[in-house]
Amino acid sequence: MTDLSTTSQAGKTSGGDAGEAEEAAEPTDAAPSDGSPVYAWGPAESAPKKKRTVVWISVAAGIAVVGLVVSSLVLIAPGTAVAGVPVGGMTPGAAADAIAQRLSETTVVLTGAGDDAEVTGADLGATVDAQALADAAFAQHPMWNPTAWFAATEAEITVDPVTAAAALREAVPQLSIEPVDATLAFDAASAAYVSTPAVAGTGVDVATVQEALQAAFDAGQTRVELEAVQTEVPADISTETADATVAQLNGILDSVGFYVGEERTVPVDRAVAASWLTVTPDDGAFTITADSTAIQAVVDTLPGLVNRAPVHATVVTNSAGNALRTIVVGATGRELGDTSGIADAFAAELATADAAYQLPVTETAFETTNLHRYIDVNLSTQRATLFENDGVVGSYTVSSGLSPNNTPTGNFSVFAHVREQDMGALCYNPNAVNSYCTPDVPWVTYFAPDIAFHGASAFRSQLGFPQSHGCVNMWNDDARFVYNWAVEGTEVSVHY
Repeated sequence: MTDLSTTSQAGKTSGGDAGEAEEAAEPTDAAPSDGSPVYAWGPAESAPKKKRTVVWISVAAGIAVVGLVVSSLVLIAPGTAVAGVPVGGMTPGAAADAIAQRLSETTVVLTGAGDDAEVTGADLGATVDAQALADAAFAQHPMWNPTAWFAATEAEITVDPVTAAAALREAVPQLSIEPVDATLAFDAASAAYVSTPAVAGTGVDVATVQEALQAAFDAGQTRVELEAVQTEVPADISTETADATVAQLNGILDSVGFYVGEERTVPVDRAVAASWLTVTPDDGAFTITADSTAIQAVVDTLPGLVNRAPVHATVVTNSAGNALRTIVVGATGRELGDTSGIADAFAAELATADAAYQLPVTETAFETTNLHRYIDVNLSTQRATLFENDGVVGSYTVSSGLSPNNTPTGNFSVFAHVREQDMGALCYNPNAVNSYCTPDVPWVTYFAPDIAFHGASAFRSQLGFPQSHGCVNMWNDDARFVYNWAVEGTEVSVHY
């Protein structure tokens, strides 16, 4: 039966809040005048609120799943290790930090040299490409791929040899002797560079220490013991390096100078060039530098040493124009150009061992004068006339051959010169018949077989008529002039 509420005259109800009762009993029509009770339907009960618990739990679970999925996309798979360093569940950045930190802290304990000594990866300058290893671990073993979980990879470490050697010397000084570098210097006495050989030292073998550090790192160990191994430590600058640099420097001194083409126009003294150079040890080698200010002092003198007028050539020729002898060697004229940048440029070249500086010059060509020389011997007039380009140089009285030893006629060429000789078969064969011997005949110039111009002052009192055994006799001074003037190839014409 439907629950009903009764409203009394006093306005009270038997159930619920008074205000609610009064609201529920409010009549919809006027009350009866006889005072009888009025009945009305009570308000319907409110529907219970729906519980949301399941919905909120589902949302939270979804967020967790999404977070897990997102994490699996940026984290390295569980169980992954790089060189013994566990990096599972890490981002590549965190993994790189962990790998680098482990390497820097890994310690090698050196035994067998008295008290044990320790050096860390950081002390040895050990490095590994931690970021690349971490990135590779993530790429090959991401968390989202369960088939790639629980994997291990190795990592190759490197050790800085200089840093490691210094750390080992400090850790185990009793096993270390410093090497001595090779040196070089300029020796003034020999005007050359000389070297002093290197001397090797001793120390703990860096390679053995690196191997132990690598093994410990790969095994995931933070400490490893190693019996110290002593080894030879070479000098930073070897004897071979010093000798090679000495050869280079002496090569500079051999050729240093200012050139015009192939000509070393202005040579530089070896000691002066050495004073320009500074040789500095540099990372196991030597660096050569040159002082441009010192070079400038020589550059300032160049115009007076380089500039010159052309020198014209003089050449003796035959009638065909063929050169027989160069009397004056021709030389081009030249004028030095701008010298303002030479010192700096030469200093830069010397630093590369280029010691031949090409000067900027303007050249002027020389001219060549040809001298056609020939000798005319007139047997009728007993005169020898010397011509140069059809001009008479000299005309001399001679004595030619007396019959039956006449001087041969024809066209000949000078082929030999003898300063002095004995003439006549009797000079060489005491048994010669119908012969003669004239000793110490001077200034002999041959132009035909057994026929020559020569001096006769010692055995002739007169000239101008045939009286010789075939040669052309001349006074000594004239014969000497012919001897010096008539070069080999000079043409000789003998006629009546």
